[in-house]
Amino acid sequence: MNRRNILKAAAAGAVAAPLAMASTSAFATTNLRMQTYWGREASDVFAAFGGDVRTASNGTLRVRHFTGSSLVPDAEMFQAVSNGTIDMCQGYAGYWPGQLDIAGIESGLPGAWTSYDEAQYVFRHKGLLELIREAYAENNVHYMGPIFGGPFDLLTKEPVNSLEDLKNMRIRATPAVARILQAFDIPTVFLPGSELYVGLSTGTIDGVIYAGTNEYVGMKLYEVAKHYTSLGMVYPGYCDQILVNMDVWNAMSEEEQKVMELAYEKHASHMNTWMVSGSIDAGGSGKFEMNKLNAEDSARLRRAAEVIWEDEAAKSERNRKAIDILKETALATGRA
Repeated sequence: MNRRNILKAAAAGAVAAPLAMASTSAFATTNLRMQTYWGREASDVFAAFGGDVRTASNGTLRVRHFTGSSLVPDAEMFQAVSNGTIDMCQGYAGYWPGQLDIAGIESGLPGAWTSYDEAQYVFRHKGLLELIREAYAENNVHYMGPIFGGPFDLLTKEPVNSLEDLKNMRIRATPAVARILQAFDIPTVFLPGSELYVGLSTGTIDGVIYAGTNEYVGMKLYEVAKHYTSLGMVYPGYCDQILVNMDVWNAMSEEEQKVMELAYEKHASHMNTWMVSGSIDAGGSGKFEMNKLNAEDSARLRRAAEVIWEDEAAKSERNRKAIDILKETALATGRA
């Protein structure tokens, strides 16, 4: 058994017992349509989530998984959940920064945290989760919680050794990261994950900042771009979430809500393990030319991110509280 399978087994075992404790009382079946921005590369992970929900609820809850943009464009999933077009989603708040004040902070600001444990601490023990949940509730959406990704680094068609090399490339980036790159005169464009392969293969873009080697292998991006560069900006590099339409959530019994919460916890652990351990395996697969941005340029990227923190804080009193949490944690860990 390789490292990836060992980690996946450990993650599954850690939460199998709580799921097994769900009651088997019978209610009418509720079918939940759930879209993600992920493609088929993550189908097994989502199938496990759906299976857990169905088993633990004794079949009263059934999740049907749809891949990226199958029902609505990925960037519209938040609004689709809000208005009930779909019942739930696993999304990435970096897709809707103009629709929710705290979206940019939730998705993972550059420099916000430097380890999985620190990210969990910020969300679950310093109050960030409650602030995010409050913001979504105002839009008829129940925020279940974060799903932390793995690396969030650069994949390009040509080698990159410095920020200067990127000035002649067009890089796909989320809005927050794009603002940082643009401070160094690096051209950026936004494309959803489902369009990255075509964008790279046709020359619409020269590189992407989207995830780590695991996701890049799953999406077969190594076929059209093989130069992987670690940026050293933030880790975990991004944060997904599961959102549920508030009317759908409130219609569930307390027992069914508990089933969903336990299944979410298992899924979040499973998915993080899949992404991180998969990136370890993929990084050594020979499919990529591995590189690391020099320390000086990595530090320049992190300093440039400080402006974004203040801009995010200025959007609302809620955001100010969230940024204060990040600052306090950075100070406590010696990063401020």
